[in-house]
Amino acid sequence: MSTGKRYQESQKLIEENKVYDIKEALQNIEKMPKAKFDETVELHVKLGVDSKHADQQVRGTTVLPHGTGKTLKVLVFAKGPKAEEAQKAGADFVGAEELIPKIEKENWFDYDVIVATPDMMGVVGRLGKVLGPKGLMPNPKSGTVTMDVTKAINEIKSGKVEYRLDKTNIIHLGFGKVSFGVEKLVENYEAIMGAILKAKPAAAKGQYIKSVSISTTMGPGMYIDQK
Repeated sequence: MSTGKRYQESQKLIEENKVYDIKEALQNIEKMPKAKFDETVELHVKLGVDSKHADQQVRGTTVLPHGTGKTLKVLVFAKGPKAEEAQKAGADFVGAEELIPKIEKENWFDYDVIVATPDMMGVVGRLGKVLGPKGLMPNPKSGTVTMDVTKAINEIKSGKVEYRLDKTNIIHLGFGKVSFGVEKLVENYEAIMGAILKAKPAAAKGQYIKSVSISTTMGPGMYIDQK
């Protein structure tokens, strides 16, 4: 079945203009023709804020109860005892200044998340132009600039996800795999939606959550009811 045909078959399961309960939407996804790989289930949340204003930014992290279905590779910028601690905690890569040319000149991006101890941010900052556009820059708000490297690595490896607004005031996020089944995906969904609701900026006026939709990597989307 070609991608186009599979998409059309999936589309037939979705009622036009219907807003779905999350469980019903995920049951629909279970019935859809399967791709050749285990698709990610994606969440798209449009917020009634203006990301151009610093006091209306929405960004944070939460640990999904059932993880994301993907094991993330972690790079830690640290020295001395903290570098040793990072290695013991299961970091995939650990280093300091010597990594800068590898990242800058060799385009080395064989990792998903970067953690740095605060004393290393002067070094990491030199990579801002390269790491920033890829969303890899460590940030205290997301818990990736910290002295507690063990905790940071453990959380990332166990299913911690970061959510942040894009320029169109939408949060896009994968919250599990189709193979997880409905119950686990519902629990992951509730965890991330709870975190986004808690992160509502004080400066946000009017309706905070404008719309919520979910889809698979290759499938059509469904709007979700936000009661």
